[in-house]
Amino acid sequence: MMAFIMLIKQIAMRRFISKKGFTLVEIMIVVAIIGLLAALGIPNMLRAGKNARKARFTREIKTAGHAFVLYAFDYGTYPADKTPSQMPTGMNEYLHRFPWNKETPIGGQWDWDYGVFGITAGVSVKSPNWGPDLMLEIDKSMDDGNLSTGQFRQRSGGYIYILED
Repeated sequence: MMAFIMLIKQIAMRRFISKKGFTLVEIMIVVAIIGLLAALGIPNMLRAGKNARKARFTREIKTAGHAFVLYAFDYGTYPADKTPSQMPTGMNEYLHRFPWNKETPIGGQWDWDYGVFGITAGVSVKSPNWGPDLMLEIDKSMDDGNLSTGQFRQRSGGYIYILED
């Protein structure tokens, strides 16, 4: 009987020892491959996110600009100047779905400028999170590629999309 128990123990030990699994080297190779794929993919995802925010900002600032132009057509003048994130009087009807009181896609606040910064009317973003190099990319995509001229310009504390000079 004792011999039988010893034989069972030996068979169990052999099965335990011969049980197949991943070696440390195999696991390290898999981890290295995943790391390499992440290193290649993450910059592309970040670039895609930046391009999406840039496109969304461009679309939103032009949408807001069109709403102010429609208001001026209807009332013969633009609404009065307001502080950042404050919806100009009478614009709720024109910007009812626009996120005027929320942060812009590039950070900062929406602002309506009327009779300031040397222009008649413009939609601005005050204190964006993006630096001048990224704002220049936006200018290149929607204007003349120069933040000192054209319809999209740098202004004190932000950037302005000029509706009427």
